[in-house]
Amino acid sequence: MNKTQLLLAFGGIHRMMEQKRDYLIELDARNGDGDLGISMDQGFAAAEKAIADSDATDLGRLLLAASKTFNEAAPSSLGTIFSIGIMGMAKSLKGKECSTLAESADAVAAGVKAICDKTGTKPGEKTVVDVLVPASEAFSRAVEAGLDRAKALQQVKRAAETGCEATREMLPVHGRAAYYGDKLIGVTDGGAEAAKLLFAALADAFADG
Repeated sequence: MNKTQLLLAFGGIHRMMEQKRDYLIELDARNGDGDLGISMDQGFAAAEKAIADSDATDLGRLLLAASKTFNEAAPSSLGTIFSIGIMGMAKSLKGKECSTLAESADAVAAGVKAICDKTGTKPGEKTVVDVLVPASEAFSRAVEAGLDRAKALQQVKRAAETGCEATREMLPVHGRAAYYGDKLIGVTDGGAEAAKLLFAALADAFADG
């Protein structure tokens, strides 16, 4: 992955969030304040622009700029969480102008670990982590199996879909959603949905290799 491909990735995610903005707003309104679609659209739009406008080619510096801009443009709990993840990826790729697929998978794993460490969240608690962890693990397994990027991201996409669907039967234990308790059984988590869309966008962006 280089700067051009990083921009392709963030552009694809932004377009996905823009297309699904109203859907995420409606979903979030069931157990939150309904701003999820807005924050994801604005956050990834700003992150894409930060990368495009930067003169840097160092992936770490580009992701650092994306993280800071995302956090400013998406002032929400999930916006902060994604900013933490992007920052974790930035640290992993610091000093690299191009990353191998294995290094990219390691960067995703570092981002997910940063989120889990910072928030104290673990799988099974009906959050974005229920998608991020299995998706990251699927990415690492795909790389170890020698799959190319397109095939690896298809496996990541499927893992994200499975993880998101699993949140439907979970009880929320964090944030405002926790107050709704078993009323949210049968409803997928909004953050998990956003993460599922993120990985679907990446799979689409690199479908040709």
